[in-house]
Parts: sequence; C-alpha cells; structure tokens
Amino acid sequence: MSSKTKLSRTRNIGIVAHIDAGKTTVTERILFYTGRSHKMGEVHNGEAVMDWMPQEQERGITITSAVTTFDWKNHEIHIIDTPGHVDFTMEVERCLRVLDGVVVVFCAVGGVEPQSETVWHQADKYGVPKVAFINKMDRMGADFSGTIQMMKERFSSIPLPIQIPLGQEDQFGGVVDLIGQKLITWDDDTLGSSFELSDIPSDFIPQAEEYREKLIETVAEVDDDIAEKYLEGTDISEKDILDAVRRATISLKVVPVMCGAALQNKGIQPILDAVVDYLPSPLDVPPVCGIHPVTGEEEKRYSDSKDHLAALAFKVVMDEGRKMTYLRVYSGRVESGGDVYNVAKGKKERIARLLKMHANKRERMQWADAGDIVAVVGLKDTTTGDTICDESHPIILEPIEFYESVISQAIEAKTPADQEKLATALDKLAEEDPTIRVKYEDETAQTIISGMGELHLEILIDRLKREFNAHVNVGKPRVVYRETIEKAVEVEGRFEKELGEKKHFGHVRLSMEPKERGGGIDLASEIDGELIPEEFHNSIFEGIREATLSGVVAGYPVLDVKVRIIGGSFKEGESSELGYKVAASSAFKDGCLEAGPILLEPVMKVDIITPSEFMGEVIGDLNARKGEIESISHRGPISEIKAKVPLEKMFGYSTDLRSATQGRATFSMQFSEYDRR
Repeated sequence: MSSKTKLSRTRNIGIVAHIDAGKTTVTERILFYTGRSHKMGEVHNGEAVMDWMPQEQERGITITSAVTTFDWKNHEIHIIDTPGHVDFTMEVERCLRVLDGVVVVFCAVGGVEPQSETVWHQADKYGVPKVAFINKMDRMGADFSGTIQMMKERFSSIPLPIQIPLGQEDQFGGVVDLIGQKLITWDDDTLGSSFELSDIPSDFIPQAEEYREKLIETVAEVDDDIAEKYLEGTDISEKDILDAVRRATISLKVVPVMCGAALQNKGIQPILDAVVDYLPSPLDVPPVCGIHPVTGEEEKRYSDSKDHLAALAFKVVMDEGRKMTYLRVYSGRVESGGDVYNVAKGKKERIARLLKMHANKRERMQWADAGDIVAVVGLKDTTTGDTICDESHPIILEPIEFYESVISQAIEAKTPADQEKLATALDKLAEEDPTIRVKYEDETAQTIISGMGELHLEILIDRLKREFNAHVNVGKPRVVYRETIEKAVEVEGRFEKELGEKKHFGHVRLSMEPKERGGGIDLASEIDGELIPEEFHNSIFEGIREATLSGVVAGYPVLDVKVRIIGGSFKEGESSELGYKVAASSAFKDGCLEAGPILLEPVMKVDIITPSEFMGEVIGDLNARKGEIESISHRGPISEIKAKVPLEKMFGYSTDLRSATQGRATFSMQFSEYDRR
C-alpha cells in the first residue's frame, strides 16, 4: 500500500464528553466490535480495558487518556479515550492538540452538560472537526430533540442529525439512518455484534422524511453542489449527501449527530462508519505550521513520510519506572534505534523502542510514519509539548498551553525512608502531569503540591502510596492566591558591590501601574541605549520576572502589572548583568510595597444541575459562600444554575450539595479568574 493510500485510510480521533455521559462504555463497545478485545469491560464493574489504573477502576471514572489502535473497514483508527472530570481538563487539552477529529458523547437525559461545553470549545480552539453521539436513549427522561436544541443554542457549529431514534426511553428500539433511509436494529443475543438493516416502519416514514428533508436543506445551505441540485430539483444520491456532509464536517460548518444506547450495545457500529466517512484523515487537515528556531520564519510540514520529520510529544508516562513518551508524528518517519533532535532542549535523543499502544498493553514497531500516534521509550530529556525533528531541518511546533494550578496541599513524609522516595516520585509525577506544581518550604519542612482540584490532589497522593510506596501525612487543601498592586508608582533600584575582585553596578528607574484582571505582566523599555546599553535590558527584565514569582504580601506570584524602564545610569567597566538584575529585582519589590499590594483569590465557575424543588436551598447555600449567581435555566423538572464562587468557599461542597438535595444534584467547577479577595 502506498504511503498516501495508508494516510487516507488513517484516522486519529478522540472520544470526549462530560463525566458519566458514557465515553468509556462507548470505547469498550468499539474495541469489542472491532476485535481489539474479546470481552466487553464495564465501567461499573471496574473492568473497562481503557480504565486500567486502579484509581480509575475504583472510582468508575477516567483519569488518564488511554491510546489504542484498531482496524475498521480497511481503515486504521487511532483512538484516545479522554477524562470527563474537570480536574483533568489538561489531559483532554493535550490530546485535542494532536487529534484530527473527535466523537463528542452527550447524555440524552442531561443534554449539553458543563464539561461537554468545555471540551467542545477546546476542540473549536484547535479547529478539530466533530461528530456527536447522543447516548442513553433508553433512559427515563431521554430527549433527542431537546439535546439537539441545546446544541443549537450553545454552539456555533450546526448540529446535523443523520439518524433519529425509533422511540425513546423504554420504547427505544433502534435508529433510522436518514441518509441510507433504513432502520437499523441490533441483536441482543450477540451483544450487539450483529445488526439488521430493514425498511422504515410505515407509521414512522412521515417523521423520517421530514428529518431527511431538513438534513438536505441544512447541507444545501453550506455546500454549493447540493444547493445546485436541490434548487434544480435533481435527484440527490446517497453518495452526494455523504460527500457533502464530509466536506461540511471537515470545514467545521456542521456536526453530524447520531444516537443510541451504548450500555444496551445499540448504535456503536454507525459511529465507526461516521469516523471513516466524515472525520478527516491526516491528508485532509492543513499542514502543520511551526517556527524555524534560528531564522524565526514560519515553516510547514506536510503529512508525508518523505517530508522532514516533525513530531510533538503530547504526553509522558512512567511505566514500571521507565519513561514512555507519546508522540504524534506529523511528517517524516521515526525509527526504532534512530537519532532524533529535541529543539526545545537543543539535544540529540535516541529512540530505544517504538510501541503501538492498546491501553496499557503494547506491540513493538520498527518505524512510525506521518499520521501515526505511537509511544517511544528512550527520550530522556523530552517533556510534554516538546518538538522532535531532524537536526538538519529544525522546527518548533506550537507548544501545548498549560493551566495554572489553583489548589495546594501540604504533605510531609512519614519516615526518612519515605522522604527519599517522595522527592523521586514527585519529580516523576510532575513530569507526567504539567499541571502539578511542587515546592519545598524550608521553614515548615513541608512539601507543597498544587493541582487543578481536590480530586486531582487526592489521586496524586493515592499514586504516591501505591506506585512509589511513599507514605505521607497530608495537610488540609489550601488556596493558591496571587498578588497585584492598586496604584501607579515610580521607584528606583541601585546595586553597587564588589564580588570576587570584580565591581558590579546596576541602577534603574521603573514605572509600575496596575493592569486589568487577566492582563498578566507587561514589560517594556522607554529609554535609549545611551542611558543603559541595550545588552543590559534583558538582565533588567529577568530581574523583574524573578521578582514577580514571590510577592510582598504573602509570597504568592504577582499578576497584572505593567512595568516600564524609565531611567537609570551606566558606569563604564563596572556595570554588569548581575548588577542590573539585582537592582531591577529590588526596585520591583520596593514598588510593590509602595503601590498598595493586595491579594487576589481564584474564583471558580460553578455549574450546578439540580431538581427544581431544591433550587431555593442551593441558591441560599451559594449566597452564603459569597457566590454570584450568573444565570438560572429550567429544563423540565431540572434546573441549571451558573455561578461564580471563591475557591476558598468551595471546599467540601460536594458533601453539602448532596445533603441539601437528597444526593440528586451534581456540579462541576473550573477556574474562571483571579479577583480581589
């Protein structure tokens, strides 16, 4: 098979959704029907193939994204099952960065839930085409058209139903394929492996025809070929519609929507057909762009094994003590035993082994080509977001953005033996998960770990004990604050000292003023090179950046400040980089003290779904937590409340919410912004 044919038959897709929408159940069915696994694992039994970590099996949730590869209709599909819990959003983000398409799973009862919205917008950010699957059509309260309506209201892409359910709730019997105009039903005796295509029941034909007409109208609005045939009244063939839907999906204009009930083994094979029919191959997506590290010019790499190598390390895992790096190969070829170049670290690395993954099992490979997602053993210095390429043709691909951690906890080793294990274990876990921050406090002899939420830290501590046998005492979770200033000031810093028989001099004047929330640190120089030569300006900026890491109120990082170099002086033979760095750092600290320093606290976006009868109690509780209600919407007997609440007030909220609503409400929260405490 030529490399072009192989690429056109490759799909790199992810399965994303809100927690409990049924992503892992869908993935388990896919593996079973494609012959990848011979037994259907169930999440509720702790036997799902893709949820292989003990922490996942106990909690019935996905924590780490798992990669697997299988064949369907002569196509090779690489699939990543991602977490749904908001604490592990980073895991979804880094997978979406390297995928060409996603299947978004919605719950027919819950509709578009908060985390579904987050992952949808993450996919939009990276321009990833989507197909949607409305799951749990057999559950009480399932509402296909209601979920479609919510998708229309909340997303910019147009949802395009290509199937409709035959009945809902306990009457759900199969799905009607609107393009092929057939009814699909599944055989319970074969666990849904075999299915039957038959004519649409006569009493259901009017509804199917109405939906099909809407489908063709929608496609005609976004595709000129179909529009022409539609207006002329020419017959539109099944292939015409399939091709048009594919074009519209890849160009992000529409999202094909299917439905089913994964736990009842209904609706899975059409998802695989849709992945092949509508989601892009590596040849259908634009060439990956990057920057040449020396010239700074933009370069492109095409999805071709003959082009120069460009691959992105999007995930690092520790596997039985060995480091394994997941790579998405965009162009060129990587070979087992071959040398590659890590641009970010400026180092040559050797690939010891190449592996094709199936959750935590693996197959050895000799090489991997453009379009492949593989695991590599042997890359010692490579971390998440690094670009791997040819040394003679370097390129830096757009790195992966990391989220700021918002919650921290103090831990200390129980024994001196645990202390040794703890340092090593935390290094390895922080390398795996870039949202983990580790800091050692000399005064208290405690280690402070920071992460994305209470569950994130709970899993981290659990892994320390299980995987590394490092036992720790755990303090209460603490909020990670930030600092800023409230007024504009001008300050100067001066450093003059003899160190090791060399004089060091530095003198700068800085102007500092507050910026709007979320504005970050803005540094610039407003002086010419005669006052302070330009080669020292970087040292001044470096001194300021270092000073921003620890504020004057409580030692938290400083945010949202605009700093300008407005003056200073230079002494021939004495001025040094060190002198200006120290002078700038002390000037910034003095400026913070004079400019009305304040603490900023993390404010969370909280989304609560509760039976309407408990709405009063839930809102009252949010008000008591200094929450600000942003919107309330009603969906039948269920209400959705969106609010902003300081993180400090949200500890233990899940227990309080359960007791206030008889365990019937659910909530998710994610970081929104830092604001005045």
